[in-house]
Amino acid sequence: LDTVAGERGVRFSGGEKQRLSIARALLKNPPLLLLDEATSALDNETERLVQQALETLRADRTSFVIAHRLSTVRKADLICVLQDGQLIEKGKHDDLLAKGGLYARLCEASIRE
Repeated sequence: LDTVAGERGVRFSGGEKQRLSIARALLKNPPLLLLDEATSALDNETERLVQQALETLRADRTSFVIAHRLSTVRKADLICVLQDGQLIEKGKHDDLLAKGGLYARLCEASIRE
């Protein structure tokens, strides 16, 4: 609790800045939540913990989650897949996997990594 943040938080890591931004947004309790790569600077274990907390907090609000890590959007009510600025697929995780399109290929590639 006695951490020196530095001017504009320059002493915080990327992950610390992301966690603080999420906390500040949720303290405002907005009806609409926009998370743009909100967990991209977190390690896998911390991301999993933050995702679990966000899942509960997103329950009664509209949330838009922009992510490259597919694990971030897996449980979304609706996943929209964009390519070159165009919507090319939309649906739930399992439905998109069954279609075998870009989302399925991206999921397969992320598993191989």
